[in-house]
Amino acid sequence: MKIHRRYISAIAALLFAVPVMAQVPAPAPKQTKPVLLKGATLHIGNGTVIENAAVGFDKGKITYAGPQSGANQSGYEVVDVTGQHIYPGLIHPNSNLGLNEVESVRATIDWREVGDINPHVRSVIAYNTDSDIIPTIRTNGVLMTQVTPVGGTISGTSSIVQLDAWNWEDAIIKADEGVHLNWPYMLVATGNSESDARLARMKAQREETLTELAALFRDAAVYKAGKHDNENLKLAATAGLFDGSKKLYIHANYGKEIIEAVNFAKQYGVKNMVVVGARDAVAVADFLKANNISVIYSGVHALPSRAEEDVDMPYKTPYLLYKAGVPFALDYDLSIHGIRNLPFIAGTAAAYGLDKEQALAAVTLNTAKILGIDKQAGSVEVGKDATLVVSSGDLLDMRTNNVTLAFIQGRKIDLNNKQKYLYEKFENKYKREQKTPANVTTTSAGN
Repeated sequence: MKIHRRYISAIAALLFAVPVMAQVPAPAPKQTKPVLLKGATLHIGNGTVIENAAVGFDKGKITYAGPQSGANQSGYEVVDVTGQHIYPGLIHPNSNLGLNEVESVRATIDWREVGDINPHVRSVIAYNTDSDIIPTIRTNGVLMTQVTPVGGTISGTSSIVQLDAWNWEDAIIKADEGVHLNWPYMLVATGNSESDARLARMKAQREETLTELAALFRDAAVYKAGKHDNENLKLAATAGLFDGSKKLYIHANYGKEIIEAVNFAKQYGVKNMVVVGARDAVAVADFLKANNISVIYSGVHALPSRAEEDVDMPYKTPYLLYKAGVPFALDYDLSIHGIRNLPFIAGTAAAYGLDKEQALAAVTLNTAKILGIDKQAGSVEVGKDATLVVSSGDLLDMRTNNVTLAFIQGRKIDLNNKQKYLYEKFENKYKREQKTPANVTTTSAGN
């Protein structure tokens, strides 16, 4: 079929008329020349703050982080950020960012697999680097995330990615670093005969699930110890739990569930465990500390779990964990749209007991340690990736958070996003209307 040339021209004009700013920004190219940021207040991420500091980086790695007076500026492109603040890029754990775009459109959701026991499912291969949501997350300083599957008893494996890449292979910071186990809920009798009959069926199903888990962990431990002609994907994916090469992320909230799950994993020789969610972490803090278990706490901006708890219990839980000596990080549960609020839940924790630098560590260095990437990320220190943000105000305060620059592995990233574009679009519209008052025509009563 022939199409008239003028129609082709019209179609092309329409396509090119789409504003570029409304699209996901292209990933930044690799760093080609050394950069030195000078004059800002440096928040290293480990509790140290340096006034009038400088941070230099070259080929994606930090070469200097300290007082401006000690920085060698020769050969560097110097950027004056006097009066601003430099922070390590924030890290969000336990996220389905890039796996879920529009919750009402099934075709954009790829966060869970069919079946109940799926340790071999790799979430990262479904990670969509072209998600419209990712640029809105970066704007608030979140530059890395742990892509985590959901659903079933064992959801699959997570990977850590940086948020400026052409594809999932380029995005990877650490691949397949942990297996996610959703511990079966404990059930309590209600006293209602009809409800309790249903409860009995659920308890039987729970026991069946625990039996399946025991068989999987037992077989995986044997599989790890032997040689095999044919690879078993499920057992191979789980085997890393027994030599410490993978972490077991236990998703549980109730105190007794946490204790039960940790004891279960220890029974089969699992080396590294992290409890995710952990609403009752304070109640079992002594147990967690004694067993060297880290926590990814998900409930800062939440209601108390029980009527008898203090109304501010979720807000002060990070401080109570800190006092108890339990290593912890913060996340915004699995809400992709809430991830941008990660700095603000740290700010809430700071308002309820933690000091500002402890709160910052809970979304940077603590998280990096728990995820096993602290030699590469989590703080602004020499030798680590130059993944950092510059804010004109306090990054943890929603009133002053204003990220002016962001770098991922030394690459200056584009901070534009669809929401900024729409804001500017309609702001300009109403500004124009205010400058051009409506014409008013008056007539005499006799006309």
